[in-house]
Amino acid sequence: MTVIALPRVRRRAPVALGACLLSFAAFWWAQRAAHVSMIDLMVYRAEGETVRAGGDLYALRTTEAHLPTTYPPFAALLFTPLTLLDASTMRTLATAGNLALLVVFVALSLRLVDHARVEGVWWASAAAVWCEPVWTTVRYGQINLLLGVLVLWDLTRRPGHRWAGAGIGLAAAIKLTPALFAMFLLVTGVVAYARRGPGGPWLRHVRGSAVAFAGATLLAACALPYDSWRFWSRMVFETGRVGLVEDTANQSLRGVLARLLHTTQPGLWWVATAAVAGSLGLGVAVAAELRGRRAWAVAACAVTALLISPVSWSHHWVWCVPMVLILGTRGRAAAVGAAQVTAARTALVTAAGTSLVFCSYALWWVPHGPGRLELRQTGAQLTLSALYEGAGLVFLTLIGVRLWRTYRTV
Repeated sequence: MTVIALPRVRRRAPVALGACLLSFAAFWWAQRAAHVSMIDLMVYRAEGETVRAGGDLYALRTTEAHLPTTYPPFAALLFTPLTLLDASTMRTLATAGNLALLVVFVALSLRLVDHARVEGVWWASAAAVWCEPVWTTVRYGQINLLLGVLVLWDLTRRPGHRWAGAGIGLAAAIKLTPALFAMFLLVTGVVAYARRGPGGPWLRHVRGSAVAFAGATLLAACALPYDSWRFWSRMVFETGRVGLVEDTANQSLRGVLARLLHTTQPGLWWVATAAVAGSLGLGVAVAAELRGRRAWAVAACAVTALLISPVSWSHHWVWCVPMVLILGTRGRAAAVGAAQVTAARTALVTAAGTSLVFCSYALWWVPHGPGRLELRQTGAQLTLSALYEGAGLVFLTLIGVRLWRTYRTV
């Protein structure tokens, strides 16, 4: 049987690789035809130049949009090599690097669900490159895929790996949002310990994350003491520097509430909503982890972080890739048992619907841009500009229901 199957695998992998390369080539051409600016990449380069010149990092305003520095100082240190490249070379390398990171991101996502076949990685990458979060990540020259790879690399290691926590810690030192993964591991370890279970593996993982984060942050503090003091004492609290909260591109609960309430300050409404969503989402992630569902737990934690963050730009939602892959592979697995055909169909339909949401670019169909048009959106427009949040909430609900049903049958 193995002798017959092996040639088929050998034939499938090159075909899948060819399809992926063809898709990437078309994507590259489409990006160039759209004259993408890679504006965020230019900001990163300006940050690196500011570090080398010894300037005030958080007084920086660069590009035609006068964009500020928003990441911790450690990120600016990492951006200094960009100053050695001319703009054209930098854009080319950034595009190629993001495409390579997408393949790794897909491979790690499939590893989470034990479906890391080579041909599957190529086929999924060929499709994933066209979803709006990935398109926009490459368009702006963003680092979302790098952060996702760091987190998934960390969470797909074997238990007790000596580098456990390093990926999450470094990702959080570059951008604060991934720190929720450390919180997820901490809560899981505490709950497991409270149940008189082995909470040590999760707590050791958290310790590794804390050490990596502290090391990177202290390194930045030694190299950039003034900028580090300004960021951690002031800038970290000024979420308004990132952009307009009501912007259509802001696909967090705060953005939805700002557009829904037609206000730039959702205030206590957002605090209450984020607190509830954060608690429930983290609870779902912890419950999934304790039941051995690492893939569900990781995706639930990522979605929760995106929902409760003050600003989650649409390109931050590259986590839609593992969301869809988890739903799709779960549907195929459930289809093996006849009693679970309904669950399989639900998962596959949800996977297809989630793919449609993130590949439709529907959030850009509504009025947006100068003049704060988002504050005057109609009901239909509000719906379109809240699709990512809706998909995230549906995803968390499905996982929660599945865990509840599993608990009842135990």
